[in-house]
Formats: sequence, C-alpha cells, structure tokens
Amino acid sequence: MPMKDRLFILSQYLLPHHLLSRLIGFAAECRVTWFKNRLIALFAGHYKVEMKEAQIEDLTAFENFNAFFTRALKPDARPLDATPDAILCPADGTVSQLGKIEHGRIFQAKGHSYSVVELLGGDTAVAAPFMGGEFATVYLSPRDYHRVHMPLAGTLREMVYVPGRLFSVNQLTAENVPELFARNERVVCLFDTERGPMAVVLVGAMIVASVETVWAGLVTPPRRTLKTIRYDEAARTPIHLEKGAELGRFKLGSTAIVLFGPEQVTWAENLGACSGVRMGQRLGSAHAAQ
Repeated sequence: MPMKDRLFILSQYLLPHHLLSRLIGFAAECRVTWFKNRLIALFAGHYKVEMKEAQIEDLTAFENFNAFFTRALKPDARPLDATPDAILCPADGTVSQLGKIEHGRIFQAKGHSYSVVELLGGDTAVAAPFMGGEFATVYLSPRDYHRVHMPLAGTLREMVYVPGRLFSVNQLTAENVPELFARNERVVCLFDTERGPMAVVLVGAMIVASVETVWAGLVTPPRRTLKTIRYDEAARTPIHLEKGAELGRFKLGSTAIVLFGPEQVTWAENLGACSGVRMGQRLGSAHAAQ
C-alpha cells in the first residue's frame, strides 16, 4: 500500500470524527450570502455537479450549502422502472457490493465482512429474517443526488438509530477498515413489504452532518445512544411509502444498504461491484410468489 494511503487510513483512527462533522455541519447551514455562494460554487466546480437535472439550477438560489447538497431533481430526471417485479435502486451512486448474506455476514471488500446483527443495532430478533437473504450496498459520491428512495413499497415498522464512528466511506476504507459499515453511525429503517421484511440502512461517514427521514426529520438523538422507535404500535398512524417515494436524505453523503430475506429477490445480472447506478433503475427482481 502506498505511504499516502497508509497515512490516510491512520488518520481515520486519530481524527475527532464527530467534532469535525459538527464543524462542517455549521458551515453547511450558514446563510451568509457570500460564504454559502462561494462554498457551493467551489464544490459544484470541483466535483462537476450536473445542475441541469435539478429543479433549481441557479447555484446562488439555495439558502445554504445543505439545501444545494440535498437538492430536488426535475420530475422526469429519474424515471422509475415500471416493470411490476422490479426492485428499484434507492439512490444515485456506485454499487459497492451486492450478493447473498452468508453465515450472518455481509461482504464488504476483499478480506472483510461484517455482521448483520451488528449492522442492524445488535438485536438478533431484528436480524433473523435477513439471515441467508440478499444485500446491496450503494455508495453515494459527493457529486451525486443525495436523496434515498424506496426500492419497494412498504409500511414502516421500526427505526433504529445506532451510534458509532464516522470513518470516511470509499473504496480505500472499505478495503482497510474492518467492519466499516457496522462501526459507523447509522439509521436503520425496517419495513414490511410484499416481499417480507426490508431494511434500508443509511450509513453516516466523516463530515456527514446529519441524516434525515421523511417521517422523523433530522435524526439527532440528544445523546449518542442506541434508540429504537416502533411505528407499528396502535398509538401511531401507519406510515406507508410507495415504491420510488423519497425515504430520506444525507446532508453530505455516504452509503445506503438494502437487505431482503432469503428467496425474495434476485439482483440484476448486469450489476456488480463498481457498477454505476441511478435512483429508480432496476436493481433486481422480486421472485415469483410461491
């Protein structure tokens, strides 16, 4: 491994993840005109962000950097695959990995895997339906559209906030930080669907200021402790989201992981590690009903 890569990995263990992320978060919320315009212009230019797809194309029209980063797209920018059995890709980005959950573990990169139980917050009962099932990991780069959508219609059953580190998420860290996705802070969204339980896990990363969901807004517990909220209780109005509907968004990027139980879905044969994807395209197909 080149020395610069070794130093980068070492820095991931030494840097104050949450402090840096909070500082970046303050800057991303700043509404001082000259500052936010300069920040947005520098970012859009460096990452070659495609603004012709956005509902608001004028970089100076956003109230702050976060509004730009989580920008909505024009209605026709991401057509949804209309095939009835299609499992939709939840986000723009790159497939990090996808495949079968084997022996209770998810493949991360060569030589590395991580526990489904740990990913979902440590509850074996929550993880049990996904054992032997399928997973797909989609990495969102800085230039991507940063809203996450439903791969399949579902009714929200549970949301779990899992505290953790905020390692950077990229190919280098995936190959060198053991159990990366089960160590980083994350929000686990559990749905009941026509294909059984489905989990969509929103994984934070270095300088990710926050994660939002459409039903709870900003997910920021007052203390960084494990927190579970059930939405299938009688006192709560059921939350149902259609296929392709917005589920949540990242304020400064990271990763979405989708889980299904065994014998429920088959991933598209043309997709594999490093495949570029767009929200709404076919990620896989649901198995025929038994």
